Amino acid sequence: MEKDNLYIVIPAYNEEQNIETVAREWHEVVEKIGNDSKLVIINDGSKDSTLSKLKELEKTLPNLIALDKKNGGHGDTVLFGYKYALDNNAKYIFQTDSDGQTLSSEFWTFWDNRANHSAVIGHRKGREDGFSRIIVTKVLKLVLFLIFHLKVTDANTPFRLIKKETLEKYYPMIPEHFNLSNVMLTVLMLENKEDVEFKSITFRPRQGGVNSINLKKITKIGIQAVKDFRRIRKTLKAERKNKK
Repeated sequence: MEKDNLYIVIPAYNEEQNIETVAREWHEVVEKIGNDSKLVIINDGSKDSTLSKLKELEKTLPNLIALDKKNGGHGDTVLFGYKYALDNNAKYIFQTDSDGQTLSSEFWTFWDNRANHSAVIGHRKGREDGFSRIIVTKVLKLVLFLIFHLKVTDANTPFRLIKKETLEKYYPMIPEHFNLSNVMLTVLMLENKEDVEFKSITFRPRQGGVNSINLKKITKIGIQAVKDFRRIRKTLKAERKNKK
């Protein structure tokens, strides 16, 4: 019987203050699971010492894989990591971020439920990362309801465990370099009636460094996302019509 393995995918951009703590914390998880599980941290063209610190950590953390790519943004880097995990036969893929806002201790209830759902996604209840971020999440929830007619608990949480078969099914449907790839993945799973469970998680303030996404960037990403969501909605409608 094939044993379950896990690839943890973490995008990193200018996280020199957090990257060592985050890498060591999540490396303990893949070590505990074993079965050739890997921690994959992708440097998204950082301008600080994030990459050099990752390369040093590789020397002492045997299950860490540090990848480097041209800067493309969070969503693009997440997709890069998902593809790497799928290409390397990961049975389960977990995604979180490199800013220290999530807790590895809360991962295990997700892992214990892995066989029962297509995906288990965190719900940032009582989040501590600022009022503006909460407003962005609420606006996104409204946009998804208006465009896709879906009530999504928390579409963009960077704390999600997905089965290989589920990710293989929907990964190709996400536009290349898409900024909100996790949002689109959540929408695709719910649109297709996948069994997705949302579980409450702790979401702390950023543990160090400066957030690279400001209000201007969020607005720009949001406007483009609405256009993309509408286009994808039309595609999904057309596909369903053709299947009838």
